Formats: sequence, structure tokens, C-alpha cells
Amino acid sequence: MTIRIGILGYGNLGRGVESAITQNSDMELTAVFTRRNPEHVSVRTAGVKVLHADELEHMQDAIDVLILCGGSATDLPVQTPHYASMYNVVDSFDTHARIPEHFAAVDAAAKAAGKVGIISCGWDPGMFSLNRLYANVILPEGHDYTFWGKGVSQGHSDAVRRIAGVKDARQYTIPVPEAVEAVRSGANPELTTRQKHTRECFVVAEEGADLAAIENEIRTMPNYFADYDTTVHFITEEEMKRDHSGLPHGGCVIRTGKTGLNREHQHVIEYSLKLDSNPEFTASVIAAYARAAYRMNREGMAGCKTVFDIAPAYLSAKSGEELRAHLL
Repeated sequence: MTIRIGILGYGNLGRGVESAITQNSDMELTAVFTRRNPEHVSVRTAGVKVLHADELEHMQDAIDVLILCGGSATDLPVQTPHYASMYNVVDSFDTHARIPEHFAAVDAAAKAAGKVGIISCGWDPGMFSLNRLYANVILPEGHDYTFWGKGVSQGHSDAVRRIAGVKDARQYTIPVPEAVEAVRSGANPELTTRQKHTRECFVVAEEGADLAAIENEIRTMPNYFADYDTTVHFITEEEMKRDHSGLPHGGCVIRTGKTGLNREHQHVIEYSLKLDSNPEFTASVIAAYARAAYRMNREGMAGCKTVFDIAPAYLSAKSGEELRAHLL
């Protein structure tokens, strides 16, 4: 059975999903949907239509899973519950503090429609979340540490681009090296948010924009920058294109803990990623979870799910027999 995929939003993440579909033989891209004029959007997959987002109101029979590629700041809180009332959906909502309310909204819509909505898929939240859970259950007495970067955060960059007067922006998340080394050494430091990471923004402003106001809005933005030491650089479009056109990222999840009756043995669990393309890796995770959404709904499941709720076998195109023979 081929899983028919629709993509809503054709930015960096949408193009990444399109690419990921070509690596999954049980999937096909049915259509790309956009809020822009479809005539101005050109996709790379031959024969795939570009349609206006309004067309999604009546295409339920043509799409098995709709992948939502909008931003977490303003798009997904509205789009995911809305489309979960019509389709199995997957998103990459990454505002950690708002995941519980996003889950509740998507859960209500998906359950009412008999659909599956999988939220917050990517590497964090997503793969890092799973590794935090696995490490916690293996070492119940211990400490968790997550470091991101150095790399471009798509969600944070999108949040900066939404500020009035901003033409383009890239935001880099940078771990504090001393903090990482202290954790790896087993010192179990108590670290504040500010002590673990710094944030660096490169902004192209509209002509005549109030640069001081833009910088202040960035630095004080809750859930994104307010709790970090943040540096803002205003640069030209040429500098942005020359120096910041790539989208690398990465990071690591570390848990330290002890075992033994006298807690005499120390352990460090570390899962790390080094990503040449943040959106393409995120998209590859999303594609696997789109398969899970399709399978779970065919089995009669409904409602909102996260990576914690989904058995690994649902993610793979391989059969149970193949997985046990080759990966177990």
C-alpha cells in the first residue's frame, strides 16, 4: 500500500519532506499546498500539483497523511488542530513550553474526526525526547542535560522573521563549551538556561526599520530569547546570502547516573547529532512518523500522539520479521 502524502507549506522544511519522500518507496507525494499564489511555487517532483491551501477543505479522499510545514510561532497552533479535523496530520511543533496546550487542541480535533495527529516530530522535540526518556528509565537516579548547536534554529529564525521590520534572519544556538565539558566529566553541575547556551542572531532589516526596537523585541521574546544571553547583528542581504545560506545544526542529550547498592558505579549516556541540513533531517524524521500515523489510523486509533506513544516498529517500512532478523 502506497501512502499518499500532502505537504502544506513549501519552505525549507517542505522541500526537505519532498526530498525525504523520494527515499521511502512506500510513499508518494500527492500535492503541495501553499497560502501563496500556486503559480509562483515550483516543486522539484515531476507531475506533482501545487494547489492553494483552500483546496484542502475537500481533498480528504486523495491524501492519507498531511504534513504541516509551517512555523511553531503562529502557524501550527492554528493549522494542526484545524487540519486534524479532516486528515491524519504530522507537525514539528517545537515550542517546548506550549506542547501540552498544543497536544490538547490537536487531541480534541483528531478524536472527534477519528484521525491521528502526531505533533512535535523532529530531533528536538522528537529524537532527543526519546533519548531523554530511554536514559531516564535506564538510570532513574541521575541528571539530564541537553545541548543544542552550534547551528541554525529554524523555529527561532522564523520567530525573528515575524517581527515587524525584519526582512530576513538566522538564529544560531551555541552551547557554552565549559558547561558541556563539566557534564561529560560527570561533575553533575547545576546549570541555568543562561549558563548552558547563548544565542546569536543575524538580521537583515527593512529599509528605515527601527533597529533598536527590533533588537529589544528579539531579546525580550518569551519562550525564545528572554532567558538567554542574546547577541544581535544587523547585516546586509549580500552578507546573509554569502555567510548564512546553510542550515546546519546538531547537539547532544546526556544523562549521568549511578548504579549499585552503594551507588558506586557512574555512567554517562550520550546521544549526539551532527547535521549538515537541519530541515532535511527534521523532514526525514517527520516522514517516518507519517508512516506511523497512517498505520495507526488504519488500525482504528485516533487522537493526538507524540513520539512517546508510538512503538518503533510503526516507523519502519520493514516487516516485523525483517526487523527482528536484521536490526534486533
